[in-house]
Amino acid sequence: MIKTEFGIIDEMDCSKDYGAYEPEKYNCIYIDDEYINDWWERLGLMKTYFHNMNRPSFALARQGVTIIPPESLPLFQDIVVTDRRINTDDNLANLAAKIQEAIEADKHMIHFGA
Repeated sequence: MIKTEFGIIDEMDCSKDYGAYEPEKYNCIYIDDEYINDWWERLGLMKTYFHNMNRPSFALARQGVTIIPPESLPLFQDIVVTDRRINTDDNLANLAAKIQEAIEADKHMIHFGA
């Protein structure tokens, strides 16, 4: 399984480049990268940033780092929780919980692509 990882940025620094691979720093959880393929069309509607806040984009950097701002998290959460596999995959359930945590704390999330 190829994995893709998600975490929460506790202290967002808008001038920082988040391009370094540091999943431990953000207490990342992972899911199978295949989910991203299945969600791709809906992810294309989600405003994100690649590596830093000066590179606006949409969806996820498949092999890089994505910053997901708080305003995009409700859409991301909807994508995850409406996937029927959430009932059988603990990693998806963990991702939904991580997104909810970020929403409640009004924090950015970080994604490390496969």
